[in-house]
Amino acid sequence: MLDQNQTPLLDTLKICGERPHAPFYTPGHKLGVGISEKIANIFGQTVFRNDLPELTELDNLFAPTGVIQQAQELAAEAFGATQTWFLVNGSTCGIEAAILATCGIGDKIILPRNVHSSAIAGLILSGATPIFVNPEYDPILDIAHSITPSAVAAALAQHPDAKAVMIVYPTYYGVCGDIKAIAQITHQYNIPLLVDEAHGAHFAFHPQLPTPALKAGADLSVQSIHKTLGAMTQASMLHIQGERIDRDRLNKALQLVQSTSPSYLLLASLDAARQQMALHGKELMSRTLQLAQQARSRITQISELSILQSPALQGWGESPGFITLDQTRLTVTVSGLGITGFTAEEILDQQLGVTAEFASLQHLTFIISLGNTQEDIEQLIQAFTKLTQMTSSVTKKREYKHTVLWDDVFSIGGFVRISPREAFFAATEALSIQETTGRICAEIVCPYPPGIPVLMPGEVITQPALEYLRQIQKMGGFISGCADAGLDTITVVKGNF
Repeated sequence: MLDQNQTPLLDTLKICGERPHAPFYTPGHKLGVGISEKIANIFGQTVFRNDLPELTELDNLFAPTGVIQQAQELAAEAFGATQTWFLVNGSTCGIEAAILATCGIGDKIILPRNVHSSAIAGLILSGATPIFVNPEYDPILDIAHSITPSAVAAALAQHPDAKAVMIVYPTYYGVCGDIKAIAQITHQYNIPLLVDEAHGAHFAFHPQLPTPALKAGADLSVQSIHKTLGAMTQASMLHIQGERIDRDRLNKALQLVQSTSPSYLLLASLDAARQQMALHGKELMSRTLQLAQQARSRITQISELSILQSPALQGWGESPGFITLDQTRLTVTVSGLGITGFTAEEILDQQLGVTAEFASLQHLTFIISLGNTQEDIEQLIQAFTKLTQMTSSVTKKREYKHTVLWDDVFSIGGFVRISPREAFFAATEALSIQETTGRICAEIVCPYPPGIPVLMPGEVITQPALEYLRQIQKMGGFISGCADAGLDTITVVKGNF
């Protein structure tokens, strides 16, 4: 057992920042002396004194032998891993490295169609061929959940030469599938299970939270420590266990996708966040769960609103793609008010002082974390009470309906005609959106958040996909990833395949 009271990286950074010396190294602001007065007034100077490069005492992220290595070893123990790597380019670089470490050009990887765009980037970089599996889908709420064990088994039976399986656990909505069964099925083929656990960094610290991916049998997990814990934005971790991942290849992959000038502010925040959770995690998560439960019980009592619950709590029994729900993730269905989630988000944010994590056509989703307070919960509940009153006076009482569902896009949906890498590097042309049906997409097009691509390089563009994107845009959603943000044109691969 290691002493989890330690923060070796943070302590050493503080010592280096306070040591009197003449700095002749990067960054150019030289311990904050050269920063503008405006930024000093906003951030103060202390943070800049600790914005240091890879000094000898501070170790090297890509070949750690000192304080970074010590901090990563402490994190591995705290999060239940055999080995942990700190990430300064977010979970995005961890997902990319996971695919690069397990797949090469032409290798097959099985993954859900509702993956984050970072997985698509990993496919482009590696040249891997995706074998997409559609997740379980709730047509009433228009929410995609997890892929099921049976779907993974079928995909592996059809593609026994696949090099890895990747799943999203939990989804952006906090939904957790049967990861233990998926791990067992995957390991029958002696290949690794890679897990995008970006939103589950807190799972290891309370028994009432879902089972952490590694504990359930995953070989590799990528977690955004900044999303649900106390690290700075962009600070993440990659964990592995077992021998199915080539560590040397993973090290090399991480060097490809991470900055050679890593921020020690981000690295130190990972060290501090780990210590905080190792020492006080259960207490902090107990309080967070209590706040989340208050929000759930009280919002449920507000007329015309409902919340996403796990099937077991609603008396439906477990579903293969929805075994449990992270109770700190709150999704409120607002369609009963006769408005979209996008409209509700705008009203809450601009008029009622409450900002959601993201909006979708029927829902608003909120992250309740260790940083939220009782006052936050009260403000959230009051905001929904006022929203209900405001909408009752201006809208007809009807359940909001939209014409194209997520499942319409992917059950019929596009299929990969050429690899994402081939499409990305192919000769392309921009066509008006009306001309693109049946053509091969050459760019990532996705509503963000949650960053799940509706179109991706190598995939055939379908009419339902275009209608879905237009619908989201019309309702106030934001489309990202494409060259034409207005979505009048889409970049496609030249020629026919």
